[in-house]
Amino acid sequence: MAGEAAPVNAEVRVRMVMSRAELCRYNDVVSREYDMSVRMPEPDAPVLARRDQIVRALRRIVPGEGVIASELAMRPYESDGLTAYRQLPMVVVLPETTRQVSRVLRYCHDQGIRVVPRGAGTSLSGGALPLVDGVLLGMAKFNRILETDFDNRVAVVQPGVTNLAITKAVEHRGFYYAPDPSSQIACTIGGNVAENSGGVHCLKYGMTTNNVLGVEMVLITGEVVRFGGKHLDSDGYDLLGLVTGSEGLLGVVTEVTVRILQKPETARAVLVGFPTSEDAGACVAKIIGAGIIPGGMEMMDAPAIHATEEFVHAGYPLDVEALLIVELDGPPAEVDHLLERVSEIARSCRAAVVRASTSEDERLAFWAGRKAAFPAVGRISPDYYCMDGTIPRAKLPHVLARMREMSQTYGLRCANVFHAGDGNLHPLILYDANKPGELDRAEAFGADILRLCVEVGGVLTGEHGVGVEKRDLMPAMFNETDLAHQERVKCAFDAKGLLNPGKVFPTLHRCAELGRMHVRAGQLPFPDIPRF
Repeated sequence: MAGEAAPVNAEVRVRMVMSRAELCRYNDVVSREYDMSVRMPEPDAPVLARRDQIVRALRRIVPGEGVIASELAMRPYESDGLTAYRQLPMVVVLPETTRQVSRVLRYCHDQGIRVVPRGAGTSLSGGALPLVDGVLLGMAKFNRILETDFDNRVAVVQPGVTNLAITKAVEHRGFYYAPDPSSQIACTIGGNVAENSGGVHCLKYGMTTNNVLGVEMVLITGEVVRFGGKHLDSDGYDLLGLVTGSEGLLGVVTEVTVRILQKPETARAVLVGFPTSEDAGACVAKIIGAGIIPGGMEMMDAPAIHATEEFVHAGYPLDVEALLIVELDGPPAEVDHLLERVSEIARSCRAAVVRASTSEDERLAFWAGRKAAFPAVGRISPDYYCMDGTIPRAKLPHVLARMREMSQTYGLRCANVFHAGDGNLHPLILYDANKPGELDRAEAFGADILRLCVEVGGVLTGEHGVGVEKRDLMPAMFNETDLAHQERVKCAFDAKGLLNPGKVFPTLHRCAELGRMHVRAGQLPFPDIPRF
């Protein structure tokens, strides 16, 4: 039926070579070839045939420079932070008001046009990967802080405001916004909500879902809804919790109310170096087991330590195989006491170096290295593939040992930088895309790491989301019934499957399929349950 999502059993396996001029029928697009090793839904030919008409209609809704339709101008939107996969959208739309978002989504709903929401494009899971027959809805112009309410300790912001900008707006009163991803200078709060982002301080202060109190969201039908607000909790179903981390599959967020916290009275960090990664992993488990909840606890292995120190000169020891950065915050007496306890635990785990910060500048220098770890690793390899999985803390030594074995098996180096306190791993697989077969090996290596995470009792993602990167691994964690229930939730918000299709779910179904009743040998399942 026109307008319904095509099942991905009929997907294109896009390692095929596509002539873009033929496929998209763009009048101004030169024939080009695209190579992608990820499946995406089959393009809707009738929609592509109406491209010019669609662009004109969208320009009436978002006038001026709000619609981008030329190939060259759309090029910056062809991928997100997962640059291994890229393709141009049919058209880019940059609305400035909730009303424009509502009208664009209602038009796309009525016309059966797919929509991919996009924040700053820093996603590392391909969550904002465009569709060749879809509208890319960029929210970058929603960049205003609408209100800072210090009495209620909240800020009301638009989704295009960067994560760090919230802290900058409230720090003059001694407040800050706690979740702090490494990309906080660039990533936006709307994207943080979509992916449920964390950061180095999420161990103590929580992920995005623990720091968002309310959202305004536009459904694919154009209806504007609000979940939560300035109040601490809402009655009824936790729809706000459902929206946070939904990866753009349920609606488009146009306003966010976040919790702001007072800065701790004191914060000190300690660098702890170990002869092996297994020793560092054991130390992490012992610190948490002792009842100590640091403000942040990060871990880096030798390749990451050397790359970062060469890049930032943070003062990291270079004669260790693993490095922990442990931050304690609170009243000075408490911080001093906890630093002593952490140091004792570290030495019991064979720590070779224990060095506490003695000034605020030194504490910030410790963290500057960790925050710059990803670009630092980018200097030692032409390409790297950043993974994101979460495991029980007690499994860190085992998982790190297995990852070293995998590195030898695949013949690819791996640098580890991760949120050790909550077991959120970020292995960086180093490869060269110009060498035949290396990208394929990097993808296979990454998939094995994620399967290992599930095998030891963890999950496929901690904060980067599923997107397209982990989509085909979802059956490693969920069975068909689990996935069908998740798709039914999407159907309640987006019955036509137009919002960000091809992401998260390995096989798309029409919503009608998910409501079928299976009858076996003439008997309904659970015949004793009343049917309505």
